[in-house]
Amino acid sequence: MAVYTRINSEDMAALVAEFGVGELVSAKGIAEGVSNSNWLLETRGTPDAGRFILTVYEERTDTRDLPFFLDLLDHLAAAGCPVPRTIHDAGGSASRTIDTPQGEKMLALIEFLPGVSADDPTPAQAHAVGAALAQVHLAGQGFAGFRKDGMGPDAWRGFVRDCAGRWGEIDPALEGVPALVDDAIADWPDDLPVSTIHADLFPDNVLLVGDDVSGMIDFYFACTGPMAYDIAVTHAAWSFSPDGRRFNPAIGDALLGGYGSVRMPDARERAALPALAQAACLRFLLTRAYDWLNTPADAMVTRKDPLAFLRRHAFYRQQGAALFGALD
Repeated sequence: MAVYTRINSEDMAALVAEFGVGELVSAKGIAEGVSNSNWLLETRGTPDAGRFILTVYEERTDTRDLPFFLDLLDHLAAAGCPVPRTIHDAGGSASRTIDTPQGEKMLALIEFLPGVSADDPTPAQAHAVGAALAQVHLAGQGFAGFRKDGMGPDAWRGFVRDCAGRWGEIDPALEGVPALVDDAIADWPDDLPVSTIHADLFPDNVLLVGDDVSGMIDFYFACTGPMAYDIAVTHAAWSFSPDGRRFNPAIGDALLGGYGSVRMPDARERAALPALAQAACLRFLLTRAYDWLNTPADAMVTRKDPLAFLRRHAFYRQQGAALFGALD
């Protein structure tokens, strides 16, 4: 989440009125994340008033995919998964356009769910997250939509080209990334069970009330892909300190145990997890490096360090084969 697009108060109030959720009381930009522009809105005056997230979709989100994303939320919510509902406007549409200085952009209004993200998750919370991820995977197998992973292996060499000659502007340690990407693409498995996957389930995309998952949010990288890859992404996102220097085995084991309590991966998936964990690290390293080099100076956004995932990658490369025993 971030804010790149600016919307003045009059235009924001008019937008809210189109969705029939009352009168706008406040709109606060959300700085975390890097992909789209987001605000926390509060409204009043009607039975449907409350708190919502308004998202304006930026260049990394192909708005042709919006029906997939928004229909997916409806599908998962109907299946009992802890995801926010979409808010439809008076015409029944879950998305609208807005004119901005950068041109016409798409937007959507999503239900705000209670809970907080865990900066320092407990094993009980990690167990709940693993179980909720497995629930999404099972429900996602019944979702009719299909979307290719726009941040998957087919995109990685493009990011390498975009960063060519500039790795040293971030850190010389990144100079070896292109070779690592080549290895990951060569090792990518193509015969694993698939579903609709989240593909970006970091702690800031999970809301918790106590030890329970109250919401899984930000499905804008969701796609059709290997469920084991989503496990690997989530393991890499939750099991390390933010800088990637410290691995927490209790969190990693609890996450895997929670997942396995709902859906047990098969032998092929379990065998692929070490390589998929390395691939997951490269996916986030590459997009972080690209954003580090290309984020506008005046954007209200927090840049994230690519080295945090280079460190995770090195850890998985050295010890990955021994890490996934909680699924045995």
